Amino acid sequence: MVISSIAETMTRSIESVSHSISETLFEPVIRLGVTGLARSGKTVFITSLVANLMDSGRMGQLLAASEGRIEASFLQPQPDVTVPRFDYESHLSDLTGPDPRWPDSTRLISELRLSLRVRPSGLLSSLQGPRTVHLDIVDYPGEWLLDLALLEKSFSEWSREVLARIEPRKQADVFRAQLADTDTMAELNEPRAGALAKSFTTYLNMARKAGFYDCTPGRFLLPGDLKGSPVLTFAPLPDTERPGRKSLWRTFERRFEAYKAQVVKPFFRDHFSRIDRQVVLVDALGAIHSGPRAVEDMRTGLAEILSAFRPGRNAFLTRLLLGKRVEKILFAATKADHIHHAQHMKLTGIMQALTRDAANRAQFSGAETAALSLASIRATVEETVNYQGEELDCVRGRLEETGRQAAFYPGALPENPSVLMVPARDGAIQWLGEDYNMMKFAPAPLSLRTGEGPPHIRLDRAAQFLFGDQL
Repeated sequence: MVISSIAETMTRSIESVSHSISETLFEPVIRLGVTGLARSGKTVFITSLVANLMDSGRMGQLLAASEGRIEASFLQPQPDVTVPRFDYESHLSDLTGPDPRWPDSTRLISELRLSLRVRPSGLLSSLQGPRTVHLDIVDYPGEWLLDLALLEKSFSEWSREVLARIEPRKQADVFRAQLADTDTMAELNEPRAGALAKSFTTYLNMARKAGFYDCTPGRFLLPGDLKGSPVLTFAPLPDTERPGRKSLWRTFERRFEAYKAQVVKPFFRDHFSRIDRQVVLVDALGAIHSGPRAVEDMRTGLAEILSAFRPGRNAFLTRLLLGKRVEKILFAATKADHIHHAQHMKLTGIMQALTRDAANRAQFSGAETAALSLASIRATVEETVNYQGEELDCVRGRLEETGRQAAFYPGALPENPSVLMVPARDGAIQWLGEDYNMMKFAPAPLSLRTGEGPPHIRLDRAAQFLFGDQL
């Protein structure tokens, strides 16, 4: 067992060295990981990014585009033939068709390769011809990323944390009642075990809909082909002294360890550990709307997400000897078009405050981090409305539920992020004296001119930070 593990590690190291040499000496490859928690807009981000790189008229902050050095861009088959292709064409059709709608959210890992033919810049640009840079975009659910934190926890530790966390949540009432009626020392009864796991899964789905972000294990929410398997049939249990080998407690412990070994570790080994640039998308406005507990839950979730990365510089010898490390990490607050541009800097400040602990840790390891607010596709226009003698900066768009046009004022975000962060850390139930609203807008019908991708907010700045230095 040990020998086979060593052999597998050596084989993968040799493959990594081969890929690193090929990428460095010939056509460079940028592996961009795109993740985020539920409803953060991963699919829309990738679709708009690719569309705007292929028709870069709206990418003024991406230097290679504004300088006219991107001669061509084209989609190619991704190198990982076992990974599903990101369905770019269908998603773009959803967003730009006569009756535009948001595409379905990410449920499995997928990949897309966009190749860019770029002219070099600088003093030697006239002596060198254009080169090809491959952008491999890896799309995966943020719920899977949160699972990486489980690798360093025992079943007992994980259970204690989860049971303490869900104690005040009404979404867990049914599960807690069922758990209280369960003898964890008794011999395994598979129907009862399945019912308990199903009840815990129901709680996870309800908690995610309520705006909580600590919903692990992630595959309980997005099971894919593992649905109904024993590796997804467990739940947190209270500590028990000397449980029997055939007891429910021991069975769930074994399944928890199997989940880490057979689900989480392969994802880290085969996909996550090969990423060298990363964007983490966050629906910060949605969390603020849900209340202080959701904001604090998001902050701790982002810290756990970053703990899974291997931040640092990808120097040539480092890549050959140690494998890739994440060089740049962008934390992006999405749906900036849901508020007036006068509040965008406030949203960016809140994003910086939410990710400060995580960013400091990454920067200490040598990675470069940034936070900004963006909208992958702009679904609204701005207008000022006079309401009861007061001028309000609003956004107008097509409501997702009814399709009707409506102007919306979400409330004023605070200038100082601590106005939100302190009550969130202190466990406040609701905001004091403030009401932050949220409206769901559908994508607006588009009439795109030749050479222009979909309208966006700061998508070009995000691209410049993430991979502009490689172009």
